[in-house]
Formats: sequence, C-alpha cells, structure tokens
Amino acid sequence: MAINEDRVRKLSHEFKKALTRLKALSSLPKEDFVNDPDKVGSAKYHFLVAIESAIDLCNHIIAKNNYRPPEDYADTFRVMGEAKVFDGAFVKELVSMAKFRNRLVHIYWAVDDELLYNILTVNLVDIERFLKELGTFLKMNI
Repeated sequence: MAINEDRVRKLSHEFKKALTRLKALSSLPKEDFVNDPDKVGSAKYHFLVAIESAIDLCNHIIAKNNYRPPEDYADTFRVMGEAKVFDGAFVKELVSMAKFRNRLVHIYWAVDDELLYNILTVNLVDIERFLKELGTFLKMNI
C-alpha cells in the first residue's frame, strides 16, 4: 500500500476542521440551534465537508490497495468493511452517514432541523471514531 501521506494529511486536516465546528455547534441548546438558520446552514456545510473528506480518504485507500471499486458513496464504507478496516456494526453507521450526505446534497429541503440537531448531538461520535480507526489502520497519526 503506497498511500500519498500528504493527501491523507490534507484530507484529515479538512475533516478535523469540520469536526471542530460541528462540536461547537453540538454544544448549543436545541432551541438556539434550530431557530438560527445560520447555525443550521453551518452544520449542514460542515457535515458535508466531514463526510466528503471521509469518503475521499476511503477512496484513496481503496484505489491504492486495489480493493473493489465502490458502487456509490455508501458502498465506499462497505468496501472498507470488506477490507477489515472497520467492523460490520461501524460500517452500518458509516453507510448511514453517507446516506445522510446524499440527503444534504440531493433533497436538502427535506432535512429537518431537529433531526439535524439530533444527528449533531448523538452521532458525532461516529465521525470522531472514523478518523481514529482509519489512523490505526494506516499506522499514522492523522
């Protein structure tokens, strides 16, 4: 596996920046968050950046290891599961994350602000876990 460490570090940096903003937003009271369109918009954007970075990181690893090509964004995480990068239960969470990304991009008008807040406060740990486990697999501090 000859990964491009500079690419991995750049994508990881973007991922961490988005995660930092999401963590800050997750500390807001629900009413303050859902009633502020700027905060809602910020959360949507930073979720997109974090999820896209995760997908890009995985696609880089998939390509460099000649794993099977993913069929779609969600399948990217399934391929990583097949390669034993992530366990099966966590892959399901990552697949849900990719599907959430698709909702943000393709049916953004139907993303409920309260659901967004719930994902922000409950599922942010999955996003954090992703980078830790990927770093372990790569034997890199990313």
